[in-house]
Amino acid sequence: MNRIADLIHDWNLTGGAFHPTRPLQFDDETLRDGLQSPAVSDPSLEQKIDLLDRMDRLGIHTANLGLPGAGGRPREDILKLAQHIAKSRLRIGANVACRTVVSDIEPVVEMTQRAGIPIEVCAFIGSSYIRQYAEDWTVERMLQNTRDALTFAQKHQLPVMYVTEDTTRARPETVKALYSTAIELGARRLCVCDTVGHATPQGTRAVVRFVRELADQHDKTLGVDWHGHRDRDLGIANCLAAIEAGADRIHGTALGVGERAGNAPMDLLLVNCRLHGWIDNDLSTLPQYVAAAAKALQVDIPHNYPVLGKDAFETGTGVHAAAVIKAFKKGDVELADAVYSGVPAGMVGLQQLIAVGPMAGKSNAAFVLERLGIEPTEERVQRVLAAGKSSKRLLTDAEVRHAAGG
Repeated sequence: MNRIADLIHDWNLTGGAFHPTRPLQFDDETLRDGLQSPAVSDPSLEQKIDLLDRMDRLGIHTANLGLPGAGGRPREDILKLAQHIAKSRLRIGANVACRTVVSDIEPVVEMTQRAGIPIEVCAFIGSSYIRQYAEDWTVERMLQNTRDALTFAQKHQLPVMYVTEDTTRARPETVKALYSTAIELGARRLCVCDTVGHATPQGTRAVVRFVRELADQHDKTLGVDWHGHRDRDLGIANCLAAIEAGADRIHGTALGVGERAGNAPMDLLLVNCRLHGWIDNDLSTLPQYVAAAAKALQVDIPHNYPVLGKDAFETGTGVHAAAVIKAFKKGDVELADAVYSGVPAGMVGLQQLIAVGPMAGKSNAAFVLERLGIEPTEERVQRVLAAGKSSKRLLTDAEVRHAAGG
């Protein structure tokens, strides 16, 4: 990519390029927080296993398998998914979400034994004052719940990530008290949550930096996670800000599904981190991951969804298409992928597409005819171009063939 980089003045690098000082990890919440979306369907076990395999191929480090405290089928699926990870020797790790109460964590002890792999407990508790007020909680009660739950987890040698819900609206003294207690009781990860999508990138940097500094005061090997929602559509921006502030594991879901407006989208998070040069994961199977998720969850992929939507790499506009076509005619696929696109289609196993529509030019028509194996004579080009101009949308290949044939 050095040659292409030489052709682009990158204002994103003004002030110098940032690179994480800790290895960056990803936690996929599709099978837990993603299933809390009002619009999704709970996938079959086979579909969950398929998604888990696809996460593993993308190099995602951990997957949240669900809420064992829910009992019934959710608990059964968690065990079977953990057993699949062990049997198939996947690289991906398993974790589960538990309230910070012993009864939620108890089932994980048996699951760990039966699956034969560690299952990280993501013990969550509300931390904001507004939540305390609504629930009639006191800080002391929250601390006692933390002591009871994490003492139990420590006794049974369960790895713990301690999660403070609504961290981005919590008072610093409460955050410090909760995390400090969790660290003393063996938590190896601290998760900062923007539970209601309140934070801006500025706020994200501030709270993550506060927690990173707190963790470092106790033990510099402690991990800091970021879990963000996109109620203000700041999901990806906040993820990047969290990484810059010291978070080393970032949570997301396929297509950004999740409660209310959803979570940060894992797929676009991986793309952005790859474009920044922070990871080198092979993302060529990313389209298959989101397609499988969409099918399993019974949600649509919006046509204009960045990178992975149907329209992401397609253009029917004459001026724009002409630049891409000229690059293709040079035999320079890398140039064609960059001249009118901020994301290289090839990075995710896709390619730039040229179509004919109301705003097309002659080059569009000629290029599409060549792609279809039809000689682009002047007469055919004019007929196809006329069909595109009279259409209200882009022509299908069948419609191009029909127009070319007279």
